[in-house]
Amino acid sequence: MSNKNRINLILHAHLPYVRHLEYPRFLEEDWLFESLNESYIPLLSLMDRLDEEGIDFKVTFCFSPTLLTMLTDEALNERFASYMKLHMELGRKEEQRLKGEKDTLRLASMYLKKLEMNWKFYEDNGNSIIPVLKRLNKNGRIELMTTAATHAYLPLYMEYPTAIEAQVSLGISTFHDVFGYHPDGFWLPECGYYPGLDEVLKKYGIKYCQLPSHSVISSRDKSLGGGYRPVELPSGVNGFVRDWSITSLIWNSTSGYPCDVDYREFYRDIGYDLPLDYIRPYIHEPDVRVFTGFKYFKITGRTDEKALYDPDKARSKVALHVDNYLYHIARKGIMLSSFSIDNPLFNLCYDAELFGHRWYEGIEFLEQLLRKCADSDDVKLTTSSECLRDPHIESERLYINGCSWGRGGFSDTWLDGSNVWIYRHIHQAIERMEELTERFPDQGSLKGRFLNQASREVLLAMSSDWPYIMHDNTSVTYAEKRLRNHLGSFNVVYSSMCKNTVNTEWLIKAEKRNAIFPNIDYNIFRPEKKSQ
Repeated sequence: MSNKNRINLILHAHLPYVRHLEYPRFLEEDWLFESLNESYIPLLSLMDRLDEEGIDFKVTFCFSPTLLTMLTDEALNERFASYMKLHMELGRKEEQRLKGEKDTLRLASMYLKKLEMNWKFYEDNGNSIIPVLKRLNKNGRIELMTTAATHAYLPLYMEYPTAIEAQVSLGISTFHDVFGYHPDGFWLPECGYYPGLDEVLKKYGIKYCQLPSHSVISSRDKSLGGGYRPVELPSGVNGFVRDWSITSLIWNSTSGYPCDVDYREFYRDIGYDLPLDYIRPYIHEPDVRVFTGFKYFKITGRTDEKALYDPDKARSKVALHVDNYLYHIARKGIMLSSFSIDNPLFNLCYDAELFGHRWYEGIEFLEQLLRKCADSDDVKLTTSSECLRDPHIESERLYINGCSWGRGGFSDTWLDGSNVWIYRHIHQAIERMEELTERFPDQGSLKGRFLNQASREVLLAMSSDWPYIMHDNTSVTYAEKRLRNHLGSFNVVYSSMCKNTVNTEWLIKAEKRNAIFPNIDYNIFRPEKKSQ
């Protein structure tokens, strides 16, 4: 039998819960709108089209609970409609401005057309991408998995089993509320694993998760599969190990395909280039410049003098990179066969927002990759669940030590000098939340709602996004403000309940502000309940 390389492509879509209806427009809400317009809609539109053509492909998607909540939020949906209409208006304005510049006009018209196509696709599916996900899942084209409730980096909470289980159980229940069934897979936020975490996943019916590439290298046991077979963890849950070298062909920030000089430059945008008087209606008050998506230059190289972007040349380069990608997989497959690893499984994990948003040509790359894999006799697209059902694929049992896909392979990104201060406050909030569940068990009505809101605030404070932003030194002010607000809101509940009172006016406002996990029960934080 010829050696066949299996590709398990996993796209992880996650954004922190950002919803500020108290403002007419809010800067950080654009994170959702940009991702919808530039990544999620184009990706699903592509896959819907391939499905209609009968192309045989398989891809796994994970949409985080915070993202699913925002995608199903009516108010945010209305704001996304306003965002799209505003940008289509800008596109028509750009066509008028660039009438005398043929090549740049072509780019402006291309962006306008894509905006119109994305909006039509969104409208045709009921102003939502959820029906598309369900359809592709039903047709066997995509597998869906879930992740932690607020995408908390779990290794830093391993001493708080109630918080870990709250993150896991709410992640699963949110998935079930949206898609109507129990997921088999669980995306470990930031590939963060610690020994014993798989026992929690097992308890909640999870069959598999993903692991970082070095997990098999640093495991207590010697690995014979090298990460190219499923790894059976002590609980029986299977781990699928991310391939570092193949993933890095795209992921590497200095040498990956998206760095090619012929690809579109992400940072040169008319939101920053054009005069304020012209661009002001399309940016944020007071004169806060933002990305508009209208970008006319290619990367060119390490220079501020950027050349005009050529979509045709970029498309040709995509074809070369797809061939190169498959070449590296084939070459590595041959190398692995010399170690008696036949029909290796390449687990390739990426953030979904990379494709289309950060890497404009990434959508075209995926289309060509999926088409070529469907026509190939040497490569097979698969999913984790399909691998577990295949009697010819054997797992190897390993004890995996603590690890992540962050810098250094452990917790450095989410625990360094920029963000270490947050954990003593979050840990204290968790301990106090546990205390409240013991002092006020099974409360209903107003007190129950008050305590439910407290548990929401703790979970939102645990989000991995806040320490990551602080480490990355991007929207630090916003991240710190969100963290302080969540912890401050929790303290309102804690101090009020210590006096056996409920601040009804505050509660109503808080429930409207953070309208997430509507069916939450604060007793998920009760220690004795978790130990049963």
